[in-house]
Order: sequence, then structure tokens, then C-alpha cells
Amino acid sequence: MIFVTVGTHEQPFNRLIQKIDELKKDGTIQDDVIIQTGFSTYEPKYCQWSKLIPYQQMVKNVADARIVITHGGPASFIMPLQVGKTPIVVPRQHQFNEHVNDHQVEFARNVSNRMGTIIDVEDIETLGDIITNYDQIVAGMGHGMSSNNAKFNEELEKLVDKLF
Repeated sequence: MIFVTVGTHEQPFNRLIQKIDELKKDGTIQDDVIIQTGFSTYEPKYCQWSKLIPYQQMVKNVADARIVITHGGPASFIMPLQVGKTPIVVPRQHQFNEHVNDHQVEFARNVSNRMGTIIDVEDIETLGDIITNYDQIVAGMGHGMSSNNAKFNEELEKLVDKLF
């Protein structure tokens, strides 16, 4: 399943929702799709959708999804990161009247460049290829995220080896 969320900002994000619906219609997306459309006016024809989704259901959708696609609001893409998923982030853009300025574009670009933990999509025409190649993209990211538990265990093993 692919879960898409555009948050609760009052400006529509029809561009993303329409693109996902088109990709589902043309078969580029094979997975089931659930979209949280927020204040968007476009109503998907090929995907399951709700304007707003209760928080616990959002958490479940993120956990159950193979791919999570979000707008560039930090709260929306932090949730998938917290459960170990690499979100595709499509920031809202001022030129399309999706937000008051381009802070989402700048923020997503910076997180992508500095942390390497999200897939930043500024050109929506590339979204189909990114979804199709998602697993390979994530595998090649090498964002260096590692568990502190693994580090702790490695250090503990070294100490135990020294004792014997």
C-alpha cells in the first residue's frame, strides 16, 4: 500500500493528488493507494481517500505502507522516519499557489542534502519513476542511519572480549 498525506494546510495540494491518481489510473502504481487530501478540491477517482484522517489511523497507515508520500511539512515526514521508512517528500510550491512561500521546498532540499533520509521530489513529473524505482533508490541512499543498539552491542562485545 502507498499512503499519501498532504497535511492540514488550508491551501489545496491538487497537483500531488491528481498526479497520484493519474499514476494509479495508468498502472504506474500497482499498489493500493490511500490519500489524505486535506483541503484539496480534487477528488481522486482511482484511489481511496479521506479529507482528514484521525491521528491513530495516520500512524497505522504510515506503519502499514510500503511507501509513504508526504508534502514538505516536517511533521508529516518525521512520522515515517520514526518508524524506519524513507518518505518521498513532494514540497508544496508557491508558484502553484500551494503555500504562501517556498519554505517547504527549501526545507526538504536541505534535509535531503544534509541528512539524506528523504527522497525530495521538486519536479512532480519524476514521481512515477521514483515510485517505480523506490526500493532501489532507498537501497542506494546509504544515509548512514544506524541503530544505537547495534553500536552499543558492538562496544559491549569488545569489552567482553577484553575481559576473556
